[in-house]
Amino acid sequence: MSRALTNRIAAELQRPVDPAVCAFARQLAASSGAVAALFYGSNLRTGEREGVLDYYLLLPGEAERGIWPRVSYHEASHEGVTLRAKAASMSLRKFEQAASGALMDTTVWARFVQPSALIWCASDEVATRVSGAVSSATLTATRLAAVLGPESGPEEAYWTALFKATYKAEFRIESQSRAKSILDLNRKHFDGLLPLALEAADIEFEGSAGALTLRVDKASQRKVKRWWRWRRRAGKPLNVLRLLRAAGTFEGAARYAAWKIERHTGIPVEVTPWREKHPVLCAPGVLISIWKDRRKARKADA
Repeated sequence: MSRALTNRIAAELQRPVDPAVCAFARQLAASSGAVAALFYGSNLRTGEREGVLDYYLLLPGEAERGIWPRVSYHEASHEGVTLRAKAASMSLRKFEQAASGALMDTTVWARFVQPSALIWCASDEVATRVSGAVSSATLTATRLAAVLGPESGPEEAYWTALFKATYKAEFRIESQSRAKSILDLNRKHFDGLLPLALEAADIEFEGSAGALTLRVDKASQRKVKRWWRWRRRAGKPLNVLRLLRAAGTFEGAARYAAWKIERHTGIPVEVTPWREKHPVLCAPGVLISIWKDRRKARKADA
């Protein structure tokens, strides 16, 4: 892997982040025993605290088996304001494997070729490993982008082809137009990234980010397409399995759902001990209650 790419990734992982967001991450890392905390998503770009902050908590130990990561919802008070976060937890070793493209999963490398920040880690050694994994995710994404994109074109065309393919492979509610918005919203991150990644991946090319011509030999194309074909087919089933698993293991699911419902409908939902323990079983009753409340409100306004 080229030093130019690793240096760029390492520098971007150190981007400044709201101290309150960092403090929340340290709190979650301490309670979970994590060795590193990554911050990503729209709040990283905007710098806002509103909504739900997205963290990845990387744990010590062996790579876990089965369906991962484990997802949990948390709230914390900062200067009288409630911060909310969704945390995905997995081992650092599994994160490294997933980023490399060695696993059937596509979500880790497709997510972490996008902007992220390493806002807490236990040691310099851990920081180096996390930076290496994010660089590896960039290489995995680049190898696929080089095959899915045009033979010649601007840097944006390759990233667009990549994100359209990965969004289509996953079980997502967003439309494929989301691929373009990823680039529009993160221009600074992606500008000039592809040439560095192509060089690190030993993919021959000419030109600069504005006009690239790639030379990917037929054997390499077949290998990447075969690799992608299996992952594309497995994408939606894996996402469904994660959703089913999350339905029973999403810690704090009832509080998360109650906050989302009140935010979108204006109707508060009481989180009782029973609802906290059995969010899936309670869901139909909660939805019926909300429907009745909204119906009453409409009649009152009529």
